[in-house]
Amino acid sequence: MAEEKKHHLFHHKKEDTDVVVNPTTGAVDEYGYSAETVVTPTGADGEYERITKEEKHHKHKEHLGEMGAVAAGAFALYEKHEAKKDPENAHRHKIAEEVGAAAAVGAGGFVFHEHHEKKKDHKEAQEVSGEKKGHHLFG
Repeated sequence: MAEEKKHHLFHHKKEDTDVVVNPTTGAVDEYGYSAETVVTPTGADGEYERITKEEKHHKHKEHLGEMGAVAAGAFALYEKHEAKKDPENAHRHKIAEEVGAAAAVGAGGFVFHEHHEKKKDHKEAQEVSGEKKGHHLFG
C-alpha cells in the first residue's frame, strides 16, 4: 500500500524529467524550478518598465488632482461662509465662491482623466508582460 500511486490534478511527476540545479545555491526542485526562479516580463527593450513608470506618474497626478479638488471645494465653502458673514462685500465673495466651485469641478475632471489614463497604462502593462488574465467569456 506504500507503493500506491496518488493522482493529483496539477503536479504530475513524469518518469524522465530533467532535474534543474541552481548553480549559485545548489538548490534542486523536482519540477525543474529552483527556489530563486524569477519570471521576468517579456517586453521589447524595457517597454514594461516604461509603461509601469507612466502608470505611477498618472497615479501621482491623480492624487495631486484630488488634493486640488478638495482645496478648491474648501475655498468655495469658505467664500460662501464669508458672503453670509460680510454683507458689504457679499458680491465679491459670491464671485470668488463660483470661481472656487469651477476650479473644484475642473480638478475633478482632471482626476477622472488621470484615473482612466492610469487604468489604460495598467492594462497595457499587463498585455506587455503577458499576465493578462482572460476572465471574460468572450475575450
